Amino acid sequence: MNLSGKLLIAMPGMGDPRFEYSVVFLCAHSEDGAMGLIVNKPAGGLTFDRLAEQLGIERSDRSREIRVHFGGPVENARGFVLHSGDYAGTGSTLKVDDRFGMTATVDILEAIAAGRGPAASLLALGYAGWGPGQLEDEILANGWLTCEAAPDLVFSSRDGEKWSGALKSIGVDPLTLSSAAGRA
Repeated sequence: MNLSGKLLIAMPGMGDPRFEYSVVFLCAHSEDGAMGLIVNKPAGGLTFDRLAEQLGIERSDRSREIRVHFGGPVENARGFVLHSGDYAGTGSTLKVDDRFGMTATVDILEAIAAGRGPAASLLALGYAGWGPGQLEDEILANGWLTCEAAPDLVFSSRDGEKWSGALKSIGVDPLTLSSAAGRA
């Protein structure tokens, strides 16, 4: 099972407050583990302007705003840009599929600041990581649901609606979910 390019939807009551109501885009998934970015939790108070200033990146008048998110609890001082597939950095872009790429080098921030970046993007500080078999075990324990990653959902500016939107994309009404799991 390879879930690269899919979304993980946190189930209510999963037990880890860092992932409560999270939607995670899986950038990579293999027998060696998984790596993803939470796409619906804004990093409180941090803006691209402030980050660009700290990194010494000059913004042009063609620059556009990019939202900054809490990407996960691992290496949360490190930045990752999840973006549309129309951008490829200087050999540093992980092409997830034709619709999505992920770049973790400063060249993409410079391109966005200059107005040459990808059509759609979001910046995540930190990432979510799982060791071999860990994510599969969490899915089997009813910690996560999975669904297709629609670019309009992933890159939506309505972070507060992404969790319910992801659930609705697989026909699940968020009001019907319970934090108690059962086995038949």
